[in-house]
Amino acid sequence: MMNHISISNFAIIENTEIDFDHGLNIITGETGSGKSIVIEAISLALGSRADSAFVRSGADKAVVQLAGDLDGEEIVITREVSSAGKNLCRLNGQIVTLSELLVTCRRLADIHGQYDNQSLLNCDNHINLVDRFHSSHIESIKENFSRCYEAYTSLKQKLSSLLSAETENLRKRDFYRFEVDEISSAQLHIGEDNELEERISMLQNSEKIYSAVEGTYEMLNGGENAVLSALGSGMNALQGIASYSREISSVADDYSDLFYRLEDISSSLRDIREKVTFSPHELDEAIARLNTIDGLKKKYGSTIEEILSYMDRVSEELYSIDNFDELKAQLTEDTDKALQELKIQADLLTEARRSSASELEKSIEKELKDLNFDSAQLSIEFRELPDIGPNGKDQIEILISTNRGEPLKPLAKIASGGEISRIMLAIKNITGTYDSIPTMIFDEIDAGISGITASIVGRKLKEIARHHQIICITHLPQIAACGESHYRIYKEVTDEKTFTRVEKLNDNQTVDEIARLLGGENITDTTRKSALELLNSAKG
Repeated sequence: MMNHISISNFAIIENTEIDFDHGLNIITGETGSGKSIVIEAISLALGSRADSAFVRSGADKAVVQLAGDLDGEEIVITREVSSAGKNLCRLNGQIVTLSELLVTCRRLADIHGQYDNQSLLNCDNHINLVDRFHSSHIESIKENFSRCYEAYTSLKQKLSSLLSAETENLRKRDFYRFEVDEISSAQLHIGEDNELEERISMLQNSEKIYSAVEGTYEMLNGGENAVLSALGSGMNALQGIASYSREISSVADDYSDLFYRLEDISSSLRDIREKVTFSPHELDEAIARLNTIDGLKKKYGSTIEEILSYMDRVSEELYSIDNFDELKAQLTEDTDKALQELKIQADLLTEARRSSASELEKSIEKELKDLNFDSAQLSIEFRELPDIGPNGKDQIEILISTNRGEPLKPLAKIASGGEISRIMLAIKNITGTYDSIPTMIFDEIDAGISGITASIVGRKLKEIARHHQIICITHLPQIAACGESHYRIYKEVTDEKTFTRVEKLNDNQTVDEIARLLGGENITDTTRKSALELLNSAKG
């Protein structure tokens, strides 16, 4: 639930804080006093889009901070909006993205305003009400359906692509075959180009390489004055005295390592010398081979790996073209099987939805009767779509008759805004139960209603508040009288500036506020007495 909200430099609110209680929290105030601004601030804290227009004139930024409890843990949400348009979201002091914040906020509170009435009138949303009513059962069926739908659409797309490309592929077949043959006949192997470049370099510089290698080898091994011969004599001398001290032994070992390392180098130089040859024919062949590889690179890829990868892709395309009939038959068979399985899953989903809809109808009708729709009849109508879509094959619409003898009609054809508000409240009471959202916020739930209906709506809100925290903005005394905690929003003008204030009312102040809603600014003994009667009646 929401425990506390702090609002700073938001629209015409400079600084205000509200501590919300359990149960039904009522917010009242004169028209234009800023009730909608408080809801805007709460909406911002709960993840609505930020706008620099929210920032109070003359301030650098607007800050809204909300504290609450969710699943037994305390949470603190902070939204900051700068006058430059920058937006910052924090959850328990950690900066998070707006989408990350929304995951938490959607579990904390649900705001209902006039927009939700429009959402309710859109029959495309009715299927969600049915699915969520029995979500524990329907969700697993929807998951199975979604897997089948993805499998079917994937196969259908492959088949469609195969068929649409049939004519084009026939034109490409000879060209593809030429490309595969050209690459295949080259018999490339990875790293060959680097080996060729090195070999060409060796062949082109063979005289210089041979001279340097031969000279170095002779210096190490040439006659009595050879380096290795002299070093060998030194090694023998040191090994002869190595036993006399650890220091000499260590030096002798290092010397021996150096000698044997030079012997290895000498052997390597001999091998290189023997390989160094100059063959104009071999050089021409190596250059021609490298030119062939470079030509393939210009056509098919910048590396041998890319050339071979391209050949594999084209080979697959060629296989598909050469085996079109077999592939078409197999894909058609697989697609048909996937469609049959999809139809089975769609039927299971429809069956589960019809069961859910039947119980949802009864639940909504019961709620409507509690809200003074004594003769209301409600039906959830199913129509089968021409094709199975990502949501199944069902088009679902709620039909209602609010007066005896009238035919069932779509919600969108109910003229009265008051009736729509009450229907919405009935549905919200049901959805709020299975959504397990702790806080429900109602902005102008009383639109289009008055009198006895207002009293009924107030009692219904009070009933819902047994299991949820309710925050309700209203201008009707019948609804306000049902509140367990009452807040008044008012404007204050000082030094040619306008401020919105929020105060929590005590019992006497609540009586005065109900009296004001009944009779206007001039509170009389009569209106105060009527207010007391209304409050006492609501308590009963």
